[in-house]
Amino acid sequence: MIAVKDLVHQYSTPQRVIQALKGIDLVIEKGDFVAIIGHNGSGKSTLAKHLNALLLPSGGSVEISGMDTSEKDNLWSIRQQVGMVFQNPDNQIIANTVEEDVAFGPENLGIEPGKIRTLVDDALSSVGMKTFTKRAPHLLSGGQKQRVAIAGIVAMRPNILVLDEPTAMLDPIGRREVMDTVLRLNREEGLTVVHITHFMEEAAYAKRVIVMEEGIIVLDGTPRDVFSQVEELQKLRLDVPAMTELGDILAKEGLEIPRGVLTVEEMVVALCP
Repeated sequence: MIAVKDLVHQYSTPQRVIQALKGIDLVIEKGDFVAIIGHNGSGKSTLAKHLNALLLPSGGSVEISGMDTSEKDNLWSIRQQVGMVFQNPDNQIIANTVEEDVAFGPENLGIEPGKIRTLVDDALSSVGMKTFTKRAPHLLSGGQKQRVAIAGIVAMRPNILVLDEPTAMLDPIGRREVMDTVLRLNREEGLTVVHITHFMEEAAYAKRVIVMEEGIIVLDGTPRDVFSQVEELQKLRLDVPAMTELGDILAKEGLEIPRGVLTVEEMVVALCP
């Protein structure tokens, strides 16, 4: 689905040339749920923008379903396949009602009105916002606005959903709403998801976690494999899920705790077998 080969991205400032990505190699399969984490400046958002050709490689290549993002003739097809959702939902909503906003994308694809109605209804149902069809977006909570933004992408029937820190501006309830929506789209509808996040608890829901540092991939594996490397992540100035950190502390104190405990439920089982 996604093939990144020796990807380099650089940009210039008046003082110097900066390499934001330094030879990234990455393959993401159809139906995957991949979380990408790293502190600010690690290159994760730059990588995300390469996945639907918002940025183009300075070196190497990015292919989406075999289409090279550097070829202009592929851009329309690539952007139909890859939908992006960003941090601030207010910057993504442009219409006066929820249904009009979700319909905006399909209308620009030239889809006939009768089919747009079905696409909008299905997309709003898939994110749990069907009862808000006529609501003005400015009356919604942050989590609801972000779910509407996701619905606007889903209505265009992409194969890949790229989320660039979509919960960064939300409270815990809003983050939970958005993550429930993303998980459902991935597990029930088979949508391939690439989720850029600062929240380790969100990354723990992914099938695969990629850790970036200074423009390169430094760790890549299942959440349990990656988060069990507590000391390595701390060297990279990253947190780990709270239960993983607790498990590491207890293990150092002599308790027999499995490596890579991710959730409260797993910790209860570990402590009270």
